[in-house]
Amino acid sequence: MKLQCPSLFEQSAYVGGAWVDNTSLPRIQVSNPSTHEVVGSVPNVTAQQVDEAVVCATRAFNDWSEWSGRERALVLREWGRLVETHRDDLALVLCSEQGKPLHEARAEITQAANYLDWFAEEARRIYGDNIPAPRRNQRIRVLHQPVGVCAAMTTWTFPSSMVARRIGAALAAGCTVILHPDPQTPFSALALCVLGEAAGLPRGALSVLTGESDSIRSALVSHPGIRKVSFTGSIEEGKRQMALCSATVKKVSLELGANCPFIVFGDADIDLAVKGAIDARFRHSGQAAMCANRFLVHADVYERFVSRLVEKVSALKLGDGMAEGAQIGPLISESAVARLERLVDDAVQAGATVALGGFRLTIGSNFFQPTVLTNVRPEMGVCGDEVLGPLASVLQFRDDDEAIALANDTRTGLAAYFYTTDIRRAFRVTEALECGVVGVNDSLVFNEVAPFGGIKESGIGREGAHSGVEEYLEPKYVCFGNI
Repeated sequence: MKLQCPSLFEQSAYVGGAWVDNTSLPRIQVSNPSTHEVVGSVPNVTAQQVDEAVVCATRAFNDWSEWSGRERALVLREWGRLVETHRDDLALVLCSEQGKPLHEARAEITQAANYLDWFAEEARRIYGDNIPAPRRNQRIRVLHQPVGVCAAMTTWTFPSSMVARRIGAALAAGCTVILHPDPQTPFSALALCVLGEAAGLPRGALSVLTGESDSIRSALVSHPGIRKVSFTGSIEEGKRQMALCSATVKKVSLELGANCPFIVFGDADIDLAVKGAIDARFRHSGQAAMCANRFLVHADVYERFVSRLVEKVSALKLGDGMAEGAQIGPLISESAVARLERLVDDAVQAGATVALGGFRLTIGSNFFQPTVLTNVRPEMGVCGDEVLGPLASVLQFRDDDEAIALANDTRTGLAAYFYTTDIRRAFRVTEALECGVVGVNDSLVFNEVAPFGGIKESGIGREGAHSGVEEYLEPKYVCFGNI
């Protein structure tokens, strides 16, 4: 990486305001999923560093929570400005460890800056309430105060914007944060931390603990000094974290798996729907919880939709994320590629047809050809939980009720997309879909101003919007009597 600001590539953990690169700590190598070359390494912190981070965060909380909303806003706004200023460097770091194409990496960095800027504004709008009292001699007030020290655990899918979305909200509320980024993509979080320090975050307000997930997560979740845990990952791991939090009754926010449907009704604008399908399935190489998993297409337009979808998907450019013009980057790991191969093979054996792709680029490569499967049935494994790869599975339906039933036939409920020109259908289907986010005739719905999160086993809580800050606040009811 040829960075304009080389200090953004940090290979140390950040504990309580100090960069820690203890030679006695074992190191974890991070490889570029495009080339398999080692990008760098980070220390595998121990329970000792977790304890130090919690002690520092607790001490910092006593100060940071007393800062005015305006003071916290100034730091967050400057942080967002620095992120946007260093967008190209941050995008290179992101692309090197995660693999997504540079244009998507740049867009993610801008989104990270947008989150920090948004939460800077929200820091100044944490209001209380005046409630009319039932008795004449009483006055009732409700304060909204920060939860305390928070642990945030993020995944590799969006290693910059997800971090900014989470810690930005917590810091705006007056909480302090201990972040554990995914060990596959630690450098993006560390680079943001470098800029946060430069923006004026006080010592201890943020720590970034690098290393293998299990031991660090367990130490954080079981620590009595942590008052809230925010986790992104698999459904099974999220349930485990939730169970561990119960021992000390910690607040929990969970962003877990998804199986998002994409419905094309018979009256839909097919060209618009195909464009939306490309964005909903193949952006980020299909490696995002918000990506559409199952394409439910009305029988009357099924053949037309499939034909145009295959035409557009076949034109997508597969390549190293560093190459300008690349649209589909690598999958994050060999195990991710092997899983996608198994899903395709199992679907074909069960009767599905490969209309396009269906295989990795070359032996040993993390690149998987953009794939379209037709004649897919709901019971096939490819219609299960999130696919996390450039694979579109297309199913047929014959009426609205069937489409809604198929869309809701999943244990998760993060997002859904549908295309129609009937406004009555739009309202009816929106209300019937069991999910937290709905895109109507649009699939690029992700932004900082709206609440993001799912229902059912997709998780608990919301991020973004004013809801994001509320997740880090506790209401305190105060009654003044005999006035």
